[in-house]
Amino acid sequence: MKRKIMTVITAAMAAGSAAMMFAMSAFAEGEAAPAADANQQAAQGGGSILTFILPLVLMFVLLYFMAIRPQKKRDAEAKQMQESLQVGDEVITSGGIVGMIFRIADDTVVIETGGERHKLRIKKWAIAENISGTERMRAAQAKTKLKGVEAAAVETSDDSQKPKKKKKNSEETGE
Repeated sequence: MKRKIMTVITAAMAAGSAAMMFAMSAFAEGEAAPAADANQQAAQGGGSILTFILPLVLMFVLLYFMAIRPQKKRDAEAKQMQESLQVGDEVITSGGIVGMIFRIADDTVVIETGGERHKLRIKKWAIAENISGTERMRAAQAKTKLKGVEAAAVETSDDSQKPKKKKKNSEETGE
């Protein structure tokens, strides 16, 4: 996936630099050769504006796909994680405090930390990682993988029984 993204980024940068080179050469040619006709000047002026806008648009598109879109995706994942917190989950705050969730309110969470069970009230946005939630996700993924393996094992055992039945049927009919 990363290799594909890097290929797309490299291609976009090459296209952008080629467009810039084309724009610069077109601008330089437009300045060097004086145009005698007013229509010819208008046509060259429109072309040079287009050659300056195109690389700018390409840069904004590249910026969107490289910076803005991935950040929005990370923000959505963090918000979903913070909304799915449960009492008893082990969490890590953005400041590095590790604790167990004791109580959940609208926008705050009370966590217990340390051997003396100190309680801290923090904002939900300060929770960076849900360790228990991550473990639950890994367990669920492992279960789905195991179900897939069991289903494949059942299918192969069913397939091995089917030809035997066909042979028995063919032997009974005398073929």
